[in-house]
Amino acid sequence: MAALDRSAPVAVIGCGAMGQGIAQVAAQAGHPVLLLDSRPGAAAAAVQGIARALGKLVEKGKLAAGERDAVVARLTPVSGAAELGDAALVVEAIVEDLAVKQAVFKEVEAVVRPDAILASNTSSLPITAIAAALERPERFAGMHFFNPAPLMALVEVIRGVATDPAVAETLFDTAKAWGKAPVHARSTPGFIVNRVARPFYAEALRLLQEGAGSPATLDAVMRESGGFRMGPFELMDLIGHDVNFAVTSSVHRAYFGDPRFQPSLVQQELVEAGRLGRKTGQGFYRYAPDPELPQPHTAEPGPAPRRIEGELASGRLVVDGVTLALTDGRSATRRAAEEGIADLVLFDLALDYATAPRLAVAAADQASPDALRTAVGYLQSLGKTVSVLDDAPGLVVMRTVAMLANEAADAVLHGVASAADVDTAMTKGVNYPLGPLAWAGRIGIGRVAAVLDALASTYGEDRYRTSALIRRKVWAKKDFGGTGFHG
Repeated sequence: MAALDRSAPVAVIGCGAMGQGIAQVAAQAGHPVLLLDSRPGAAAAAVQGIARALGKLVEKGKLAAGERDAVVARLTPVSGAAELGDAALVVEAIVEDLAVKQAVFKEVEAVVRPDAILASNTSSLPITAIAAALERPERFAGMHFFNPAPLMALVEVIRGVATDPAVAETLFDTAKAWGKAPVHARSTPGFIVNRVARPFYAEALRLLQEGAGSPATLDAVMRESGGFRMGPFELMDLIGHDVNFAVTSSVHRAYFGDPRFQPSLVQQELVEAGRLGRKTGQGFYRYAPDPELPQPHTAEPGPAPRRIEGELASGRLVVDGVTLALTDGRSATRRAAEEGIADLVLFDLALDYATAPRLAVAAADQASPDALRTAVGYLQSLGKTVSVLDDAPGLVVMRTVAMLANEAADAVLHGVASAADVDTAMTKGVNYPLGPLAWAGRIGIGRVAAVLDALASTYGEDRYRTSALIRRKVWAKKDFGGTGFHG
């Protein structure tokens, strides 16, 4: 199927921030756009908001004044669903309430032409359930944009049980014609992004609960070693803990209490205290009235190394008698006991060891204080800032990436999306430096499985069970790109 013709009218229902953004995207792509909102004056205000947003682009030299005027001219506020009869595509972006959405779409379905496509921007409700109220559920699908819609590239195109595949393809091609990076997904709880991203928050919250490090330290490690644009705690503060906790709780319920999605008591307490993040002035960090600038833990200078056997990139080396090794999911204390090496210090995964400005380390309980200082001094000699963590299994980046890859693999196994679409969704939708499955291939599927097995062994929880698809890849000696792997 081809994308909708640019002359085809597009209707957007709901003129909040997301609806306004979707309307702007469609109008900039050349479509006549009808805007509808139940609040009096909201649709007209949205047109004015879009005009202001485009005006800022004109001021910055990113858009011609004539093009701005043309886009605004394609926007028409309407007062009721009866005025949407000519729309070829109707995108809804209203409150996340199943009954409300069903009622809106039943009303719209009665006035649009039979071949019109109806789409919901829902981030959490099942597409199949919304479509169940319609006479033509085959014409209904999800079209999930990410906020802010004019800037974020990802669009999840979600198929319900009844969705005609040709409808999903038209939405995919239309989103692509609008300059977006669309992916196909099946309607399951969380779709792709809101499902696969859960470990990014969950593992950080558990590490904090276990006293592995402070929020500022764990955030710094994820940014400066893992290459993530934001650390999990600052991102949760930005999203809002009420929203983030609600999404996790919703996915947990939808998967019948699967422990992989278990919400955190730490975050629940913040919500109960009303510390929701930036919007209330305090979350993990304080934003108002006097902004807090928390500093990550940074190790004091250690001694310069004298004798080095091996190199960091190999994953194991000896510096002045102290063994440094890349974490394999076991705690340093457990590994020291099992391998008979008292002076053992583990270091965390990095996106790129050559350029990463910070690395995290943890020493075995058996190790001498001098062993830790020796390890720190060696890494500092490489130009790295070092954060010392309490001895947590898998450290921070390695355990988070392994769990992200595990959830991504299960999404592929369960037919939610292809491996390529999962990786696209996580890089385009939440700005991960690598897709989880591509990252798993880089570090080794076997290593990912070993980390997950070690975490499961340590905690004794089904939360860390290894995806059957990862097991299959290990046995086949192939990564998710179909190529061979090391480890």
